[in-house]
Amino acid sequence: MAELRHSSSLVTRSSSSPLRAGDDDSSRDRDRPIWWVPFLGGDDLRASPQKSKVSIFLILILAAVASLISVYGLVSHLNAPYLCKKDGIVLNCPHVKESASRWENPLPATTSWKPCAERRIGGGVSDVLPENETNGYVFIHAEGGLNQQRIAICNAVAVAKIMNATLILPVLKQDQIWKDQTKFEDIFDVDHFIDYLKDDVRIVKDIPDWFTDKTELFSSIRRTVKNIPKYAAAQFYIDNVLPRIKEKKIMALKPFVDRLGYDNVPQEINRLRCRVNYHALKFLPEIEQMADSIASRMRNRTGTPNPYMALHLRFEKGMVGLSFCDFVGTREEKARMAEYRQKEWPRRFKNGSHLWQLALQKRKEGRCPLEPGEVAVILRAMGYPKETQIYVASGQVYGGQNRMAPLRNMFPNLVTKEDLAGKEELASFRKHVTSLAALDFLVCLKSDVFVMTHGGNFAKLIIGARRYMGHRQKSIKPDKGLMSKSFGDAYMGWATFVEDVVVTHQTRTGLPEGTFPNYDLWENPLTPCMCKA
Repeated sequence: MAELRHSSSLVTRSSSSPLRAGDDDSSRDRDRPIWWVPFLGGDDLRASPQKSKVSIFLILILAAVASLISVYGLVSHLNAPYLCKKDGIVLNCPHVKESASRWENPLPATTSWKPCAERRIGGGVSDVLPENETNGYVFIHAEGGLNQQRIAICNAVAVAKIMNATLILPVLKQDQIWKDQTKFEDIFDVDHFIDYLKDDVRIVKDIPDWFTDKTELFSSIRRTVKNIPKYAAAQFYIDNVLPRIKEKKIMALKPFVDRLGYDNVPQEINRLRCRVNYHALKFLPEIEQMADSIASRMRNRTGTPNPYMALHLRFEKGMVGLSFCDFVGTREEKARMAEYRQKEWPRRFKNGSHLWQLALQKRKEGRCPLEPGEVAVILRAMGYPKETQIYVASGQVYGGQNRMAPLRNMFPNLVTKEDLAGKEELASFRKHVTSLAALDFLVCLKSDVFVMTHGGNFAKLIIGARRYMGHRQKSIKPDKGLMSKSFGDAYMGWATFVEDVVVTHQTRTGLPEGTFPNYDLWENPLTPCMCKA
């Protein structure tokens, strides 16, 4: 179309040029460029019928080219990724050639590192003092959901090591959201935990008998260390916490979420945290066995062994509300969500007038959860076919079946643990919410491909563990910022979108990544916890 406009402007300029003195018609024709074509009548058409036919023929060719360009533009527009729909909820995106490597990372890129956190520096010789010779006792409440509690436990072991203190087995605190009363021994193998770490840190199962007022630990200011900064340095504990432990002999640390940094502690402490996470913290045998059974059923759903994908779909009502992002929905849905946000987060909501601009900015920055339909389009662009077996780990999806319909339509082999295990099998696990979360964790960990849709401790611990196991298993972390830009481009064709998705995510599949200041140890355990092969 641009070339056509360019040619027309040249025709106009040439036709309007005045004849020089002495020029005749023949010389005028000789001076005209080869692309010149007389249009719509005039002396030339009457003088040469043959030229008239040629002119009409060329006009028809140009018109045909223009039409093709217009049709191509229309097709590209209709093939834009966010328009891969039919009847509003049924997605029907073009087929993409299936990649041979879609189920695993290339072997040459995954063989340069191996896990080595199980090894202690010093040849395995214990440097733990007898219980009556340590500097005192440390006690924590591990707050939040299962994976936040897991991180807190790893940090508690590290802090006890830093201060040469005895760690009292952490208590899993009931969270206001999870409403769970699970104890440490209800989900983790306590004996294995204590025995595996016996050469690193002394751990006891309960508060010592000589301390009679056990309820005083969290009710007495004298027995509690508060206001520990987030990502505190090892030196902070030595300077500010250790003297109080030596004085009182037993101290509780509160709160204890992300209270130990990564770059400001010795590397051996970081390696110890990995040793706790990947080796010492084991789920109970019955949880491991049930997860193995679910994973096996997932692989044999078609009657023959097949790989499966695990999808951590974070689109629950609480997550959508907390994100303060804007999502497609009816006016009634948006009004109800506004009421929910105002009730749960009144300080952030204020009067709601600033939220629209905030939502746009967060989406551009990739800080909004992916909707189920967006996940479906991205996976199809990556080359995963309709037959792909997908295990979904999530709570109740906001919007229910209507919101899930695009994803389920494009990938009908979509199942949860409730689809794979009977009510009787899951009955004993329903006593504790964290037990069900542990099943999802293990089934996702064992999958051939893991896909996260939003951040959180669950996803980063899964990605970190799969990296620690050798980087071979794909762990796809979508670039939500770039995907948001692509979804918002009404003129991006499907082929362009596919190319953007494939190229962008070549390096976002759980391959080895160098560490950097303030990196997240749980998502990338490379330098302190892995060694060159």
